[in-house]
Formats: sequence, C-alpha cells, structure tokens
Amino acid sequence: MTSERQLLFGMYMDPLRMEEAIERCRTAIVTRQRMLVGVLNAAKIVNLRRNSVLRNSLIECDMIVADGQAVVWASKLLGRPLPERIAGIDLFVRLLALADAEGRSVALLGARPDVLAAMETAIHARYPNLTIAYSHHGYFKSEEAEGIASGIRDCGADMLFLGMVSPKKEIFLATYGPSLGVPVLHGVGGSFDILAGLTRRAPPLWQKLGMEWAYRVLQEPRRLWWRYLSTNSSFLHLLAQEMVSPTRPFEHEDGQIVVKFDRRETMSGSVVHD
Repeated sequence: MTSERQLLFGMYMDPLRMEEAIERCRTAIVTRQRMLVGVLNAAKIVNLRRNSVLRNSLIECDMIVADGQAVVWASKLLGRPLPERIAGIDLFVRLLALADAEGRSVALLGARPDVLAAMETAIHARYPNLTIAYSHHGYFKSEEAEGIASGIRDCGADMLFLGMVSPKKEIFLATYGPSLGVPVLHGVGGSFDILAGLTRRAPPLWQKLGMEWAYRVLQEPRRLWWRYLSTNSSFLHLLAQEMVSPTRPFEHEDGQIVVKFDRRETMSGSVVHD
C-alpha cells in the first residue's frame, strides 16, 4: 500500500495500518517533532462542512486516519482505498502500550475529575512503566486554560491525550498546541469514559461489521437514534455526490478563534465523536 495521502471528501487522509501509524508516532517522539493526529469518521465528514473550527483543525493535522469503518468502505468504493480502520480509542490504547514498553510519559486532559481519576487508576494498573506527567479534568474555565497549557508545557510529556468534546479540544489545540512542545497530540473524545469503565464499547464483531454506532444507539436509544439516522443519511448522500464529483481539497480559513472552555458537556453528549 502506498503511503501517498488519499483525497476523500475534501480531506487528505493517510492510507496506513495501525503498525505504520504507531511507528510514525514513535519517530515523532524520538525526533521531538510534532505529530498532531486526526481521526475521521462519518459524523466528522458530515459536520466539517458546516464547522470551520473542526475543518481547520483537521487540515492542520500531520496524520489523519479512518476512525470509522464506513470511511474505509467508502474509500474503496471511490477507488482511493484506505487499508483499514484505525479507531481513535485503539490508537490511544496502542500508544499507551508504547509508552509502557519504552518508559515514556503522557499528559491527560479531559473528562470529569472522578472519571479522570478512575482512568488514571486503570492506566497505572495496566501500564505500570509509563509516567503520567500531567493530568487535568476537562471542565475548566477560560481563565484557567493558560495555566493548564503551561502545566503541560512544563511537564515534558511525550504524548498528550485530550478526552474532550469537539470543538473544545480543537480550540484548545489551535490556541496552545504549537507552544506545548509535546510531540504526539491525539484527541480521543469519549475514550476516557471507556477506559475508566463508565461506558462500554461495542463487541469486536459489531466493530468489524461497522455497527458500533448501532451499539451506542441501543444503549441510549432516545437520545441517539435521530442523531445517527440523520448523520448516516447525510453521509450516504455525500458519498453519492463524491462518486459523481469528488470534493476539492478544503483550505484553511483564517479567522479569530473565540476561546470558550467552560461548556458543561459530557463525553457522550458531544456533537462529534472520536
């Protein structure tokens, strides 16, 4: 499989397998070069068309992989194939394993304080050789953001994982990312909740069949059925358009970012899931 980026739905994506993605992150850590990771699923493909902050954040990424199985299937239909799905949470877990194997340090930002504490306990038990150099919950106010960025900057971590909703994490990374000095930056959405044991992930067979979204709907049908119905319908419409007339590459839109970090949203209540 060629490593040349594939243009899909207006975004350049990296046709990588998990081992290749991990190796890119390892190289970034060794060389202390930035590796801003982006993950793209059907929901993001739909939402990035109307959300300039999300769109700009993806354009800025150094590596974009297919978080959703639907994106992999679509890439093959379009003749620009991606080899496999690299789910954001799977990449997160593999990077934690890398940190454990090589004695690396990580920084954690996101979730409620109790969820973050539970996840840290789980990480320490499963990955005893990594160091949690910094951690902070995701329910901070605007005036606290600079101090949090300073804490991350001073801790010297090899990797930063952000378990925050969109566009909150995109705004934080756009505002402070270039100054943090952390090689690998990965927004993992609701993965903190899963590692903390707060929510359950779909069984492997559901994941393989691209039905992880349906598993989520079964857990919270009243809240999620319409979201996934509308998102999936919109994605199929975009796929039909893409087959006829491929979307031209999106370009970064300059503009002032309004920093607001005090939204009271749970991980499962985010507009765009990783």
